[in-house]
Amino acid sequence: MNIDINSDLGEGVGRDKAVMQFISSANIACGYHAGNDETMDKTIKLALENNVAIGAHPGYDDKENFGRTNMDLSPEEVKVLVRDQIKILKNKVELKGGKLQHVKAHGALYNQAAKNEMQARAIAEAVYEIDPKLIFVGLANSLMIDVAKEIGLRTAAEVFADRAYTNDGFLVPRTEIGAVIHDPELCKKRVLKMVQDSVVESIDGILIPIKADTICIHGDNPQAIELAKTIYDYLLGNGVLIKSMDKSI
Repeated sequence: MNIDINSDLGEGVGRDKAVMQFISSANIACGYHAGNDETMDKTIKLALENNVAIGAHPGYDDKENFGRTNMDLSPEEVKVLVRDQIKILKNKVELKGGKLQHVKAHGALYNQAAKNEMQARAIAEAVYEIDPKLIFVGLANSLMIDVAKEIGLRTAAEVFADRAYTNDGFLVPRTEIGAVIHDPELCKKRVLKMVQDSVVESIDGILIPIKADTICIHGDNPQAIELAKTIYDYLLGNGVLIKSMDKSI
């Protein structure tokens, strides 16, 4: 059994180098919600040196709120926003001799698209227009995956190691107590259950079905390094191989 581990990097948190050795795919901020030319170049270089696949991580143009505040944009505005950011990172990756593997939206843009078909379609269309061979990363069990497949993209259903789930399979809002899980021991057991048994326990203790193609570990989680190492070692110890999306879906 194979699984991809991804992390949101290039966001100026300072843990990228340490986290990179325990993941197979990196989602690199494109300078809008976080990052700049220097951080993009540095993170791309780190990924290439560690044989980690690279993805664009577009978000709202809102560094003040780290891209985690909902915005009311038209589908066309969303498409342009995402397309421009993918282009920026794709060009940088190719200049360094690499290849862009995937696209994963960030923060509020991601969460809104998980429930809004027009927004999900705008993001997926932007990805397809840049390169139909790119992998679209979306919340497992959400309409993001359905829309991207309909457009003709390969998809990777994403689950979260360090986030709590609602009873209907969405992420518990960060404003609620218990939304972010900090205990690596708890996270590793949840992840293995998602990968091997295709279920996750909701915040209310209900087992819900879930498909896992890629596991996200947030680079801005204070426990990110310990979390990444613990999950990486635990999965390998239980016979699960860590491979990039391109090799695992």
